[in-house]
Amino acid sequence: MNTGNKIGIVLKGYPRLSETFISQEILALEKLGFNLQIISLRHPTDKAVHPINREISAQVSYLPEYIHNEPLRVFKAWRIARKFDGYSSAWRAFRKDLVRDFTRNRFRRFAQGLVIAAEYSREISCLYAHFLHTPTSATRYAALMAAKPFAISAHAKDIWTSPDWEITEKLDDCQWLATCTAGARDHLQTLSHDPKKVHLVYHGLDLKRFPSPKNQPSNRNGSDENNPLRIITVGRAVAKKGLDNLLNALSNLPASLHWQWTHIGGGPLRDQLKAQADSLGISHKCTFRGALDQRDVITAYNNSDLFVLPCRIDKDGDRDGLPNVIVEAQSQGLAVISSPISGIPELIENEKNGLLVEPDKPDKLAAAIIRLADDTNLRNSMGSAGEAKVRAQFNHHSTIGDLADLLRELVSNSQTKKQVR
Repeated sequence: MNTGNKIGIVLKGYPRLSETFISQEILALEKLGFNLQIISLRHPTDKAVHPINREISAQVSYLPEYIHNEPLRVFKAWRIARKFDGYSSAWRAFRKDLVRDFTRNRFRRFAQGLVIAAEYSREISCLYAHFLHTPTSATRYAALMAAKPFAISAHAKDIWTSPDWEITEKLDDCQWLATCTAGARDHLQTLSHDPKKVHLVYHGLDLKRFPSPKNQPSNRNGSDENNPLRIITVGRAVAKKGLDNLLNALSNLPASLHWQWTHIGGGPLRDQLKAQADSLGISHKCTFRGALDQRDVITAYNNSDLFVLPCRIDKDGDRDGLPNVIVEAQSQGLAVISSPISGIPELIENEKNGLLVEPDKPDKLAAAIIRLADDTNLRNSMGSAGEAKVRAQFNHHSTIGDLADLLRELVSNSQTKKQVR
């Protein structure tokens, strides 16, 4: 890879504990020789960082999170970008978007697009945005101004909560879009005038960071009060994770089944979930550990018996794709209980490497937990099957090749775009 062909990767926030898959991708691309510049819409809010982030050498720059934070920087960017040949195209796109979405957020994304174009277009050959919503909005405006090709990586909420008109127009302007589940690919292809632009690229898992567990599978079945069944959930405390249903299910488990539940992750509903656990009388069996770095998460997997994440489709349409934490849990030999939505069935085959329970059915969820608590042989065989599938089909070092090919194409196409100074 020519070191002069720098790719600007536009992210909503960097680094973020909940987006290990992005850091994993960036590091892998660096190892393949790509020259990268990370451009973040927001400063980090997590107190800790994953070890992988310390291995990434790409320069990180931060845009004005709000216009009023750095008005002079935005003004200077406008004075530069308005002279670009592509500025009128970006301005027309922005005005068209503004008619349909007259919000402060829309003005903010155009301002961030100005800064990207003015400050980084001389250094980068192309742009690549993670998430189809706000990062791609800023990226699209910048790409139009600076006459740079851009591509998109789409995941979950950004797909299902963005209006169709906006997705279609972003697909029209981008070179290609990669998404991480077959269901999302199929949906996005229906919104594209050129379905061939939409590609399925699984994130996979860097299995060197998730080696096979050294400990033998547990035979804990919850019959011993002093050695309870250990249930783990990793994921942000947001509505689409269905953690309120899980707490209701746990409260319905029989008194003869002794259990301990651990939740790892931050999120806006964390305090609400703690209050729910208290009101259900199970708070003494629930541990909320907050966001942890990857090493601590792996240790927690290895100390657990069962992974449960009862995802749902939220009222606003938000949903998970294929949560990376499910791939992680399976890599550590854990049987998984989840829901048959989005991309989850692409990994979890019901009755083979886990159980799939319809969302918002706490009674059925409780029954699934009881079943895998009682039948340790079934639980452990499901865990083994899951680990085998992850190591065979979800190895990041295999899946990254597809993305690398697409990015090489993007860089190549940048040579045919008019350079704007």
